[in-house]
Amino acid sequence: MSVAKLPFKVLGGIVPCPGGWLIVPARLAGVTVVADDPEVVATLLDVLEFKPKFDAAAIYCPIGFHDRPSAPYRICDEEARALVGWPRSIAVRPTPSRAALNAETRTEAQELEPWLTRGDLRRFRWLKEANTEFQPFHQRTYFAAHPDLTFAQLNGDRPLLSSPYQQDGMLERIGLIRDKLPGLEDIASRTPPPGSAQVHLLQALGLLWTARRIAGRAMQRMPLDPDWDPSGMRMELVR
Repeated sequence: MSVAKLPFKVLGGIVPCPGGWLIVPARLAGVTVVADDPEVVATLLDVLEFKPKFDAAAIYCPIGFHDRPSAPYRICDEEARALVGWPRSIAVRPTPSRAALNAETRTEAQELEPWLTRGDLRRFRWLKEANTEFQPFHQRTYFAAHPDLTFAQLNGDRPLLSSPYQQDGMLERIGLIRDKLPGLEDIASRTPPPGSAQVHLLQALGLLWTARRIAGRAMQRMPLDPDWDPSGMRMELVR
């Protein structure tokens, strides 16, 4: 029995948050994006099993890791830092190796990779899930993205200087969402779901722009010719 094809594509903007993962699902019909209610799910597995299935999803999380420590940043991270520039380059954090992610203690992880900060170590919760759950076939649908890359593109390829954690930065990002993705500012003005905050909601809404570009095969890969990790995953960021 054949399954009826939906008259729209299902997009997802996904970011880590204290409650797990914030998903903003949306429907793409032609060039129009209509967002559905944001939702926080507990695990990355819940994201991968989300229904209806995504046709294109932009997720704020590395996909693909080096097995052993080499340098703080992968090539895609370096390119992203150069593109967003100072001061927002600090938002593109180092990507630890699998050896560090699998270390028994934080102290051991820092001995392997001394550049890891407390903030980096707090991210291990989500990075470990990405390392465990993502398989090469997931990269047909899920693409690693970064909100600062997205908002720079929304801003006419001019990097933002404001912080998304401050009022002026939030307003700047809401304005870009309103101008480039009309209708989604209504979602941006809502109270975020429990387990998330306003900054996560704005990041996920912005990533819907990238998800739409993925669906239309108009995305830009960084680097253009991606590296592959030992498990067959592309180490790239898209925008």
